[in-house]
Amino acid sequence: MIIHLDLDCYFVSAERTRSPYLKGKPVVVCKGTDRTIFSKEDHKSVMTERTGGFNSLFQHERQFKEFDTSSWKNEFIDEQGRVSGIVIARSYECKPYGIKTGTTLGDALKMCPDLVVVHGDHLFYQLLSGELREFLQTKIPILEQYSIDEFWGDLSGWVEDEDIHSFIATLQTEILEKFDLPMSIGASSAKWIAKLATDYNKPYGITIVPKEEIINFVSPMNIDVFPGIGKALSKRLGSYKIKTLGEVLDSAHMLLSWGRIGQDLIRRINGTDNEQVNAHHDRKSIGISRNFTATMDRNEIKRRVIILSRHLSHTILKLEVNPTTYHFTLKYNGGASSSISTTIDRAFSETLMRNIAVETISKIDTMLHLGIHSISISASNFTSIDHKPKTFSLFDREDDEKSRVLGEQITKLRDKYGVDILRCAIEKG
Repeated sequence: MIIHLDLDCYFVSAERTRSPYLKGKPVVVCKGTDRTIFSKEDHKSVMTERTGGFNSLFQHERQFKEFDTSSWKNEFIDEQGRVSGIVIARSYECKPYGIKTGTTLGDALKMCPDLVVVHGDHLFYQLLSGELREFLQTKIPILEQYSIDEFWGDLSGWVEDEDIHSFIATLQTEILEKFDLPMSIGASSAKWIAKLATDYNKPYGITIVPKEEIINFVSPMNIDVFPGIGKALSKRLGSYKIKTLGEVLDSAHMLLSWGRIGQDLIRRINGTDNEQVNAHHDRKSIGISRNFTATMDRNEIKRRVIILSRHLSHTILKLEVNPTTYHFTLKYNGGASSSISTTIDRAFSETLMRNIAVETISKIDTMLHLGIHSISISASNFTSIDHKPKTFSLFDREDDEKSRVLGEQITKLRDKYGVDILRCAIEKG
């Protein structure tokens, strides 16, 4: 059988491991403007292992001594008394108040006057997730980390089906005792049904769906609960008056005509997808983005672009990959945005990354009358450092090789002294 493990409201649960005061209270973990990365002062940073598809590998350290109920105000209330910040996780005690992920902190405080606010500490969450993964690897022969708080495990040939419940219950208890982290676990013969089983019984639940019971289990469920059915697919199914997973299966003949997307969906819902638990994933992209108080100062935007490109470059060099496609996005006040992707067949270096970033951001910044509040940069289409595709520019090869060697030396220095040890002059202002 395949099991799916999901930490219950992980960010809140992680904070409770070091601040027991938070237990039993309505708690939100929030994010706001990153005041560290764009600072002109040096800060200690840590490169972490990958903890899932959407998590950054690079984090700045946050000092933690003990929980202070009012410390969040320094982060989320400005000089004019305006509250900023977005809820990125909330405890189950927040549910009666209607607080959800994505709720603004200002609204959340109005919805629940007794709300306890915590500033997110992603480095802590990633490191704790890594410790949990190492523990799970001693218990489960094939383990796949899906995200910072989710895992799949393949128990085939390791635990007999009749012993699955006992194994899961023991594992759940051990995780709670060792890490003080509540975890829900689902099991089935198929990967996505195991995930659905976990979501079905939270928090701290155990749900096992044998192969022969999959159809009866999924049929009454609303289509929106199934992982992989997003807004676009839900809207498409809704246009055919399809509301439940059972109705999806009843309409299999139609969905199969939709091509790969329909075929994959049918197989996942009826548990015949045969998708394997994959212990190793090749990263397909890496990116960095930051939101901040909107500014009209384009020189400051340029400075911030250079800072973000430096951090992203360090990560890319550590991963030892060579991206050839870069994606850039600016977000403006009022909801407008501007983005572009560009492909450049050059050997990667920090200098190349910085030049591409500055030039491209300047090109896409066409709304000079609006303030910018977000910058995103990502890189993809990787080749290995040692691989020399014939598409690499021969004209730039000598300069690229010099930049690569220099980059290796700079990476060693930053590993030892921190990523802020070497910066461009413009970053200091």
